Amino acid sequence: MKPYWIFAIGVAAGITAMGTPKLAMHLHGAYPSHPSLSQEGAMEHTVEKFDFTANGSMERVAPLFGAERERVWAPGWNPEFISPTKPADVQGMVFKIQHCDRHAIWVNTEFDLKAGRMQYAYVIPDKLVTLITIRLTPLEKLTQVAVEYERTALSAGANEHVRHLAENDRKSGPEWEKQINGYLASGK
Repeated sequence: MKPYWIFAIGVAAGITAMGTPKLAMHLHGAYPSHPSLSQEGAMEHTVEKFDFTANGSMERVAPLFGAERERVWAPGWNPEFISPTKPADVQGMVFKIQHCDRHAIWVNTEFDLKAGRMQYAYVIPDKLVTLITIRLTPLEKLTQVAVEYERTALSAGANEHVRHLAENDRKSGPEWEKQINGYLASGK
């Protein structure tokens, strides 16, 4: 199977998994912010956002949101590239990350350094699907970073885990800001 087919299948599965709860809620009435709280047996779906300012130009900051370049500022980040096989930050990259006792399969769906837009979808089989969207805005010599995490449980047993991750997502802005600005200040 050619790598682009693997990519297409992964994206289709991720989009389907992300959209299924929304479609079901749309067909059955109002879409509450926390379906699991209002419908017994529903899969948890969360959306959390945070913003921070990176102390560098967008040209310097944007590459740091590639899977390979993230290694320089994010402790413990160690993606195992599937495509391309030689690690490279390119649109459509596919890689694995160890999450506790499981592997998450990540697919990059958008990687536009010039426009400052990046997006990743990842799946932990039978557990959850996550969509991460990053938007950068140049502010003279600084860069405004907006991050959105959208998570959907794939089983009722994962609902609590999704809520826990969402709570952590909500608080992640200061940590990302400290790590990225620490790297930028190091002059590397």
